[in-house]
Amino acid sequence: MFCGVPSIIDVEASGFGAASYPIEIGVVLEDGSRYCSLIAPAEEWTFWKEEAEKVHHISREVLYKHGKPLKKVAEELNVFLLGQTVYSDGWVVDSPWVRQLFYTAHTEQAFKVSPLEMILTEPQMEIWHETKDGLLQNCEHKRHRASFDASIIQQTFVKTAQLIQGSVG
Repeated sequence: MFCGVPSIIDVEASGFGAASYPIEIGVVLEDGSRYCSLIAPAEEWTFWKEEAEKVHHISREVLYKHGKPLKKVAEELNVFLLGQTVYSDGWVVDSPWVRQLFYTAHTEQAFKVSPLEMILTEPQMEIWHETKDGLLQNCEHKRHRASFDASIIQQTFVKTAQLIQGSVG
């Protein structure tokens, strides 16, 4: 059983399918430290879905203007996460996008991305969505962006663990 506060990673992408690529990565560590960056697309990364843009509200123009180069993002993530395991609630898509970033940047990844389900208990899973929705209702600024999402996921993990602990004790 996982004890403590997990470090969480979240990735926003250009679309929802296999042709999509990462456009923003956000991380919240167990101590609350954060990393977030927009990613300037590689030349060969051209796939774009308007539906995805409507969800994360990041335009291509914003990426080209404010996104950091791939290699810089990969290097910064390696420094920030060196040797750690970070957890994703969307591992099936987030993990390939992280790998794609590092592969395209020709940089070896120095941390692991693991599914959040690996550390969630059954009771936590049962109350996850209700708890997350409650936390979102209490947020002043609800924006679907990587660092915000990572923070909400982390808060939901902590809150569900507390609720389960409270029902046991």
